[in-house]
Amino acid sequence: MAGHEQHTWSSSRIRKDWRLNERHYGALQGQHKNDPLLKEKYGEAELMHWRRSMYGRPPAMDVTHEHYQEGAPRTENLQDCQKRVVQCWEDSIAPSLFDEENLPIPPSDRTIIVVAHANTLRTLMAHFDDVPDDQVQDIFVPNSVPILYRFKTETRKLISVKLESGYGDSHARWMLSSENHHAINKALSGGGTLTRALFDAIDHNGDREVTGLELEMGLKELRQDNYADCVVMGVAEEISRQLGPNERMHYAEFERRTRQACDNLTFKHLNPEDKVVSEEAGWY
Repeated sequence: MAGHEQHTWSSSRIRKDWRLNERHYGALQGQHKNDPLLKEKYGEAELMHWRRSMYGRPPAMDVTHEHYQEGAPRTENLQDCQKRVVQCWEDSIAPSLFDEENLPIPPSDRTIIVVAHANTLRTLMAHFDDVPDDQVQDIFVPNSVPILYRFKTETRKLISVKLESGYGDSHARWMLSSENHHAINKALSGGGTLTRALFDAIDHNGDREVTGLELEMGLKELRQDNYADCVVMGVAEEISRQLGPNERMHYAEFERRTRQACDNLTFKHLNPEDKVVSEEAGWY
């Protein structure tokens, strides 16, 4: 909890809350999602339902599970995760943002950074943006990229107008560095990192088509690329989530979708009242 000046930050104000933990996957906890034994036991369709739906809940773990902890959930669906995250917002984060006294920065200029896992942040964003349950799985949460929500202190209401996104309208704004933008443009250019990693390494038969499952596996190649950037990874993962495991996509369609996703990261989506603090850094 701090203001925008460096001297207002202090590690003494870092607060931990178990309700911001990643979603609990029950008996599947600690296992790799692409483990062939899991697919053989439960079936790919059921595993995908547990991972991507709001209400799919994996089998509960029992006391013999290596990751069992007394008092912790034994399994969760995304809705369970959202309930505890929203509760944390309402009784801990929001009061610290709007009400708490004896801090260096007044509430009118105060910033709180919530650091958590993708599912945790996805459910909180769904709460802020009133996202229907069947679209929560589509919320895009790039790794290590700050996502900004601005509130009016007096009303505690969001003040940024909603912009169109892949899951509907959203108040969210990404804070992208110039390095982020450069990496994306490079990755989306002809023969760039993104297309090379996800097609040249996968399309061994040369038909210029891949399935959703092949795209997901191709992300492993991208993670090993020295030029890969967290936002580039995010764009690739967004495309991968849009495909079913056996659905096929041609190279040209993949390029079109990546360019469309990239368009959402540019300055043209700033609100008229928003100001670019540093165009070189890409913050707003």
